[in-house]
Amino acid sequence: MSQIIVTQTRSIIGQAEANRLVMRGLGLGRIGKTKTHKDNNCIRGMLNKVKHLVKYQLRA
Repeated sequence: MSQIIVTQTRSIIGQAEANRLVMRGLGLGRIGKTKTHKDNNCIRGMLNKVKHLVKYQLRA
């Protein structure tokens, strides 16, 4: 199964509470922190919500 590597690029200070909760759900909290997740619809939806705060790449 493929994976998605997610890196936080911007701060969550001043963001909506919903965006902060999504970032916590992704396991992020500091700029530069990276996490690897399985590629599924749930993670893709979370990334779509906070795409302005993160950078991600698909890994086969």
